[in-house]
Amino acid sequence: MEKFIVKGGRPLCGEVEIQSAKNAVLPLLAASVLTDEKIIIHKCPRIADVLNMVQILGELGCKTQFDGDDLTIDSSDAANHEIPSALAKELRSSVFMLGSVIARFGRARIAYPGGCDIGLRPIDLHLSGLRRLGVKIEEEGGYIDCTVEKTQGADILLDCPSVGATENIILAAVKGKGRTVIRNAAKEPEIADLQNFLNRMGAKVAGAGTAVVVVDGVQKLHGAEYTPIPDRIETGTFLIAAAMCGGELLVKNAVPENLAALLHKLREISCKIRSENDKIYISSCKRLSPKLIETSPYPGFPTDLQAPMTALACICEGSTVVVENLFETRFKHIPELIRMGADITVRGRSAFIRGVPALKGADVFAGDLRGGAALTLAAVAAEGESTVSDLFHIDRGYTEFEHKLRGAGADIRRIRV
Repeated sequence: MEKFIVKGGRPLCGEVEIQSAKNAVLPLLAASVLTDEKIIIHKCPRIADVLNMVQILGELGCKTQFDGDDLTIDSSDAANHEIPSALAKELRSSVFMLGSVIARFGRARIAYPGGCDIGLRPIDLHLSGLRRLGVKIEEEGGYIDCTVEKTQGADILLDCPSVGATENIILAAVKGKGRTVIRNAAKEPEIADLQNFLNRMGAKVAGAGTAVVVVDGVQKLHGAEYTPIPDRIETGTFLIAAAMCGGELLVKNAVPENLAALLHKLREISCKIRSENDKIYISSCKRLSPKLIETSPYPGFPTDLQAPMTALACICEGSTVVVENLFETRFKHIPELIRMGADITVRGRSAFIRGVPALKGADVFAGDLRGGAALTLAAVAAEGESTVSDLFHIDRGYTEFEHKLRGAGADIRRIRV
């Protein structure tokens, strides 16, 4: 067990380099199964979720090797269609393997996936989309068994713009017969990144990033090298950290246009922000209340930044209402923030925050990935000393989180207990 020891109250100044996007890399790793030629993912972050997915690839018979930050995947000997239960239950994104394993082997078996406990997150949209492609699915004993000779093109309307369902259907359809059209598709930048990767492998996918994605099936995909997009959630986390702690921070390897909703909120609370190419500069002193933070699918305010933004609102002047529309249990960080002196009332999916002059150091526990990041930022901004425990949640999505914060001036260290 590990925890952070944080002595708060220091401004953040300096530079931070952003890793490749977790939510882009995971579906790319799933897509690597679609070819028997080598795939190289450049700048692949060694976060826990990625390492878990690499283990899953190994269980399928793929050979993987890291060379620095480059990951090579050789799926030429892949033969196993079953995704181990122990690994699937650790990683929500293991469900992406369904589409690609079905497309490669004509069958797949997976336990219901796990990951952070932030709500029900049912996968029925994934399964109904796969059924529309002709996949026969049986659910029994906590497992999902899928079989199909070859997926058939179909016109699929998603009940809601699910990122995972959109990506899974693309992966299942890319080597199928005919054309698949996905309507009401999710628009996240990570879906466009998957499209670009697949097309580099020889696929024919168009429209990703819009509400309609078109996939024309091809017979074969070949190897490719690819660098995923930067992580917009990590970018947002460090921008919020600078807003909370004051000072000046330069965030490098960023995509400003992918964070328009967050940048608008930070400007609203009097942060000064300047972006140029792949860099975002932020300076912060006075913090006004952001009034309303309401999560919604991209390009709206991202649910993955709700927890850090809630922590920021705790020390802003005035009151803020936070509405979480996507996941019903994504307020686990709030009791921990209250332990640090925050003034928050929760009613259903809404949190009512009255700003306080400062948070106070306390012993807190990360309940999930983004909540853990939010509590770490709260500790860095708070008066006095804090501990943040259950770091395995944070390690799922951030590489060297404490090193990057320390490089910007935070007093934070990791210890084993």
